[in-house]
Amino acid sequence: MAAHNTLGKAGEDAAAEYLERNGYTIRDRNWRKNHLELDIVATKDGELVVVEVKTRTNTDYIEPQDAVNWQKIRRIVVAADAYIKHFSLDAPVRFDIVTATGNAGFFRIEHLKEAFYPPMF
Repeated sequence: MAAHNTLGKAGEDAAAEYLERNGYTIRDRNWRKNHLELDIVATKDGELVVVEVKTRTNTDYIEPQDAVNWQKIRRIVVAADAYIKHFSLDAPVRFDIVTATGNAGFFRIEHLKEAFYPPMF
């Protein structure tokens, strides 16, 4: 596995552990349907929480959350819609970003709740 893939997997693991420690129930990780993917889908307090995880070794050039541009947001929202339809869910949905900065075992986690809202198509 390439180094960036290993780092990304470790970051997602750390994000999932963080969410579970904070009362979230993980429904799915790396859920895929065709070309769509969601990093983490969780629930908390009756709300479906779609989490995009961004992992970086440092923030020298860009904050991890800044990599979630409007194109990425659109793909996440389309994937979330597919997820909701696939499982016939009826719950409020929130879109969060969890950043993991550092190296495996030594990540600084930041949780940005309601990081974005679905755009109107």
